[in-house]
Amino acid sequence: MVDAPTAEKLEESFQKLQAATNCKSLLKKYLTKDVFDAIKGRKTAMGATLNDVIQSGVANLDSGVGVYAPDAESYTLFAELFNPIIEDYHAGFKPTDKHPAKDWGDVDVFPDLDPENAYIISTRVRCGRSLQGYPFNPCLTEGQYSEMEQKVSSTLSSLTGELKGTYYPLTGMSKDVQQKLIDDHFLFKEGDRFLQAANACRYWPTGRGIYHNDNKTFLVWCNEEDHLRIISMQMGGNLGEVYRRLVSAVNAIESKVPFSHDDRLGFLTF
Repeated sequence: MVDAPTAEKLEESFQKLQAATNCKSLLKKYLTKDVFDAIKGRKTAMGATLNDVIQSGVANLDSGVGVYAPDAESYTLFAELFNPIIEDYHAGFKPTDKHPAKDWGDVDVFPDLDPENAYIISTRVRCGRSLQGYPFNPCLTEGQYSEMEQKVSSTLSSLTGELKGTYYPLTGMSKDVQQKLIDDHFLFKEGDRFLQAANACRYWPTGRGIYHNDNKTFLVWCNEEDHLRIISMQMGGNLGEVYRRLVSAVNAIESKVPFSHDDRLGFLTF
């Protein structure tokens, strides 16, 4: 059960949503009185409550969706809210539907889409991943941010071949390194008002960092929004090379730091 201050905050938040006649978010649409009463007292094993789920959507009534998952368990513990939102947002992914099994498919199926370099300037493929055993950003402690960064940076620094590169922590970053990453369009900034209201930017810049390979065709953002944003990219239209690099990198990272995954929903992110 949630504590008294959280329960009071939730009641105030629900009343604010109900009074917001111009709010068109999926949160307002699906957080009915019955749903609210059913789930308002629940708390995940990592301590996440309904307040962590809805606080950004309550603070920003112009949100399109209005909810964030504060940890993996929230998707099931607060399923009465998440399931209809997911179904609506993804145009038909019902609670009885299931994400396909983990399978990258035939990594050699993609060709160079523009061998003459006449149409495609650059190609990028990316994915988000969360580390198993940790809450998502709204509930991460400062210590967990630092611990995750240590695991991620050591894993990335062990990569070899074309993935070999350098990890740059945001904490203590010099002006020269900062400018270099800005020039390369690699540096990310603190989140917007939606993320800030979700408590996704606490302890900034602790635990945040950027990794790129020597060729600048592989990039990882650590704790920017998701735990990991993994990106493969290069000039031109060779989608096959870009995709194979991403698959190789994700598999190498996952072999050392397992990702959060659900059999129905797939890989879980914030």
